[in-house]
Amino acid sequence: MTLAWYNILGTAGVATIVITYILLQTERLRSDSLYYSLLNAIGAILILISLYFEFNFPSFVVEFFWLLISLFGIGKYLRRKHDR
Repeated sequence: MTLAWYNILGTAGVATIVITYILLQTERLRSDSLYYSLLNAIGAILILISLYFEFNFPSFVVEFFWLLISLFGIGKYLRRKHDR
């Protein structure tokens, strides 16, 4: 079985999100950290790229909102840091 480059990116995105969640659950990463939101955003972007080539509407909706929420978290972190 040969994977297309966009499937490899999508798989890397899934791995990024899963590893980020493992780091959160093992308390090696905090949910209010910049890295948590950045890693989630990167994972969602990679999955969205793969969905561009093999579209799946429900997956697109989940990843679109995952990215929006991650961007919100990045903005929240930056505002909090700016206010200090």
